[in-house]
Amino acid sequence: MKTIEAFENDILLQIPFLQNMNLQKQISFKKQQKTIFCGTGDSLAAALLAEAFSNYHTRAADPLDLLKNPSIIKNKDAYIISISGNTTSNVKTAKLFKNATAITSHLTSKLGNACSKKILLDYPSSGVFTSGSIGFIASALTCISLVSKFRVRGVIELFRKALLESKKVKIGKTVFILGNLQTFPIAMYAAAKFYEVLGLNVHYSRIEQFSHMELFSAKRGDTVIIFEEKNPHNTKMMKNFKKFGLNVFQPNSGTNDKISQVIFFTFFSQLTPLFYAKKNRQKECYFVTAKKLRNVSSNMIY
Repeated sequence: MKTIEAFENDILLQIPFLQNMNLQKQISFKKQQKTIFCGTGDSLAAALLAEAFSNYHTRAADPLDLLKNPSIIKNKDAYIISISGNTTSNVKTAKLFKNATAITSHLTSKLGNACSKKILLDYPSSGVFTSGSIGFIASALTCISLVSKFRVRGVIELFRKALLESKKVKIGKTVFILGNLQTFPIAMYAAAKFYEVLGLNVHYSRIEQFSHMELFSAKRGDTVIIFEEKNPHNTKMMKNFKKFGLNVFQPNSGTNDKISQVIFFTFFSQLTPLFYAKKNRQKECYFVTAKKLRNVSSNMIY
């Protein structure tokens, strides 16, 4: 099976998985105040979602920040997220905590062995090395459930809407993906999917910060995707961006429920690069064919 086909299969497997997913028991407010969520890549986005949905009672951190500033760890508990469980910086960080919980799909991994507690991410997959999809949604919702109670609703309808919206986007030479409190981590995740699947030049930013910084690198014909429901602020922003000559798109989730929005924008983040890959008859994910880059990445990560 080629990696684009595997990516598509894993995306589709999310639907039945989400309909029957077992969530974690919410940790107490007191414990949240001394909890740090930690991860890298897609897993850092999951950690940031926990931080956002806890209303910043918990914190999200890059493992290197914790390794270089161990005073941050004092009297703290950790939830360290890693699908493989073998990211070196995560394993080293786990060993600094007295109470560390691994959130991983491999309980006997290096991370699993370094932590006193473990949460298994148990989900189906195509069994092919490809861009992360179902593993991300599993880790993201697991992390959120530790800090906030919620129910997963309307998965099929959210998927259908995301599929329709993904086919409307016009991708320019450079893509900017913008998010707010709960959707900024999904913007980060979306950028990763564009990198991994298509190898495109993509940036992610908070909505307010974009107008202060990344906007000044934009060129006419570039694409801006906004992960937020319509409001007066982003309506004005879109009008100005379009006037300049940017392709602006705001996917419509059709819901105000924050968890449903996370699921919708996650689907959209996967389906949009998948649609473009299939449109261009691409059989393999970019990061799979970019072997030299992947070797550099692996040498640093593991």
